[in-house]
Amino acid sequence: MVLSGGLVLGLHSLMTLLSPQEAGAIKADHMGSYGPAFYQSYDGSGQFTHDFDGEQLFSVDLKKREAVWRLPEFGNFVYFDPQSGLASITMIKAHLDVLVERSNRTRAANVPPRVTVLPKSHVELGQPNILICVVENIFPPVINITWLRNGQTITEGVAQTSFYAQPDHLFRKFHYLPFVPSVDDFYDCKVEHWGLDEPLFKHWEPQVPTLLPATTETLVCTLGLALGLAGFLVGITLIITGTCLSSTPR
Repeated sequence: MVLSGGLVLGLHSLMTLLSPQEAGAIKADHMGSYGPAFYQSYDGSGQFTHDFDGEQLFSVDLKKREAVWRLPEFGNFVYFDPQSGLASITMIKAHLDVLVERSNRTRAANVPPRVTVLPKSHVELGQPNILICVVENIFPPVINITWLRNGQTITEGVAQTSFYAQPDHLFRKFHYLPFVPSVDDFYDCKVEHWGLDEPLFKHWEPQVPTLLPATTETLVCTLGLALGLAGFLVGITLIITGTCLSSTPR
């Protein structure tokens, strides 16, 4: 992937704090956040999100122009007009030139992302599972994430989330890969980002416990039995010796 060209990123966020406490209290029991919404000049992309208590409920992508729910079931109970999210992105885009001038055209620093790969559930060979590639500390939100199995790119069944906002104004993203664990397969999550000098590969393969050969198992069992028998005989000898000594006339 070649990531080149300038990037201008605008952010907007509106938060609502919900608390049963009296007016003036600063501690909130729940927090809803409309945003952050952002637009960036690189490839003309933008996103609007809605979070509740730190969890993303849905997002609106500028190119897809539709609301994408984090869990599809949410859309059965609540409706959100994507035009509201697109309007926020359009507002940021309209003020982009002003933001650039105010920043004296200073480029933001590229932050190297942090990558973790883990299975969704306990791994058992031959049992379907899902690999999760968690990419955190993303800035700017321009990134390529690719799955590889045994060094070959995989696209079938792959899913991803939109960008999640972190409290430190960076972003995170999740990529999912359905798979069936096998001792013959290994996987890599490949990440390309402006903050990296070269693509980052996060390796994962199933950890299969090493089984002892039959001869080794037999030897271990034999030694254990011998040690147990020796301990038993020593114990009997000590008991008999102690009995004899106690019965000897003084």
